[in-house]
Amino acid sequence: MSLLGTIVNGIAIVAGSFLGLFWTRIPDRFKDTILQAMALAVTILGIGMGLKSEQFLIVIASLAVGGALGEWWNLEEKLNAVGKWLETKVGKQDKGSVATGFVTATLVFVVGAMSIVGALDSGLRQQHDVLYTKALIDGFCAILFTSTLGIGVMFSAIPVVLYQGVIVLLATQIDRFVPQELMDALIVEITGTGGIMIVAIGLNLLGIAKIRVANLLPGLLVATLLVFIVEKWVNILSFSQGLL
Repeated sequence: MSLLGTIVNGIAIVAGSFLGLFWTRIPDRFKDTILQAMALAVTILGIGMGLKSEQFLIVIASLAVGGALGEWWNLEEKLNAVGKWLETKVGKQDKGSVATGFVTATLVFVVGAMSIVGALDSGLRQQHDVLYTKALIDGFCAILFTSTLGIGVMFSAIPVVLYQGVIVLLATQIDRFVPQELMDALIVEITGTGGIMIVAIGLNLLGIAKIRVANLLPGLLVATLLVFIVEKWVNILSFSQGLL
């Protein structure tokens, strides 16, 4: 079953969030320290991902163009609106805004190499080990995030399942159209671009900056397009040199 890894990932987030709701006896100073530790870990993870890029100009251009598109489409506000709508359904909470928990957890769980690589592995080879590993990590993070940010974290399972599920379904057909070399380049540059976004999330959690990370998400699509363009251009140059 191609979607098994994605389904397990979604269940892990819901289960972790459910446990986090009952982690109420921990003093606030403990929760603050835990959240800061998670933010530092997320930042380091993002730096590692960002450094994987082999063509950093693509990352820079993707973030710039993607950020402009995100501001134009106002994605951050729309994601927050979804969170606010959820807040009207579940009510106010003491731990924090449902919108904040939903947006933060969605970005952390969705933007990353494991989401893409794991979903591709599930779709192409019916292997779910990467997504099973991601499920363990996300479940543990969901416990900590929910204990500090509230129930909004639980709803992040929905976009995670949709995002990874679409990649899985596309991957079952993509090998017919995309060469392995191009696929490897796509994963590397999407990972690098997503890594910078992960760093931004870490900085937001630490309170160092207030970056509208959701507005940078189109950068992942831009990175995909630029990799295709660069690879096509390289192939044209190689063909031209061969004629000469």
